[in-house]
Amino acid sequence: MRRLTLAAASLLVFAAAFADAPARAAGKPTRFWNLTSSTVTELRLAPAGTQEFGENQCLNDKDAEVEHDERLKVTGVETGQYDARIGFPDGRVCAAKNLPVEAGQVFSVEDKDLVDCSK
Repeated sequence: MRRLTLAAASLLVFAAAFADAPARAAGKPTRFWNLTSSTVTELRLAPAGTQEFGENQCLNDKDAEVEHDERLKVTGVETGQYDARIGFPDGRVCAAKNLPVEAGQVFSVEDKDLVDCSK
């Protein structure tokens, strides 16, 4: 009986510890992690399959660019699938399609994700 009570108490503590996980994630900013080999100077997101691109998220950074392996706070974006327009210092602009973005989490773009590049 005592083991059963201890097991039940442990289960309740475990459940309580993870019950507020969505609330904790909601308090964290959504962030973009630049895993491309270049500095990013433009990052605009649109709901997947549309051309409704928002503001340049790079302006949220103090130097308005996101270097390789740097993370950037992204604002005004909810959980969903997004297409990105990504610009580089050399004038090249690429797309990254169907990026899964979860509010309060980190999403990344790598060189292999870049398509339809033009200059």
